[in-house]
Amino acid sequence: MTERWALQHIAVADHPLLDARGFYVDLPCPIDELVVNDRVAAQFTPAAEASLNGGELVQKAARDLLRWAGYKPTGRGKPASEFLKNMAETGAMPTINPAIDTCNSVSMHSGWPISAVDASKTTKPLEIRLGRAGERYAFNATGHEIDLENLLCLCDADGPCANGVKDAQRTKTDAATRQMLVIVWASRTCPGLGEATAQWLAEQLAGLGATVTPA
Repeated sequence: MTERWALQHIAVADHPLLDARGFYVDLPCPIDELVVNDRVAAQFTPAAEASLNGGELVQKAARDLLRWAGYKPTGRGKPASEFLKNMAETGAMPTINPAIDTCNSVSMHSGWPISAVDASKTTKPLEIRLGRAGERYAFNATGHEIDLENLLCLCDADGPCANGVKDAQRTKTDAATRQMLVIVWASRTCPGLGEATAQWLAEQLAGLGATVTPA
């Protein structure tokens, strides 16, 4: 398999399990003006046909990836992909906009957590590393925070801004977003599945009229 979506311009700290994939997504219009894609909406159920279905193997691999340095991926700290699957199973999957809905659908089916941030709200250089002692960020508009120690995070010049559990409020997409940075938090214990997930997601986003380029 090709390595098209391996990270090229984002520094990645040494990690024995991480197989992060990613790309930039240039949208044809502000994110909230994208036309709703019925095909994506139809995939918002666990029983829907999908190109990938990670199942329990990927669920375990995603948890082990986050657990490696000492973070505990349980309860409210479990991988975001598990939250999405649980919401879909209860019919509570939120509809946000076609681009984010696409990312959530692919995350739910593949089993890998996926971060999607507003690239214009990040400040280079970018890197992926473990969160340090004392690092935290707010993940919603009400200011609730997540402790980032030992959790794999995407960081910019201002600190951590995304991870496989909850992305930072400061870099989340909003109605005016025109460019996203997407990260697939995959593990080397499932060879090829991270790249396949990124490829599937890139194809779906391109179907919304977006231009996708390696990160």
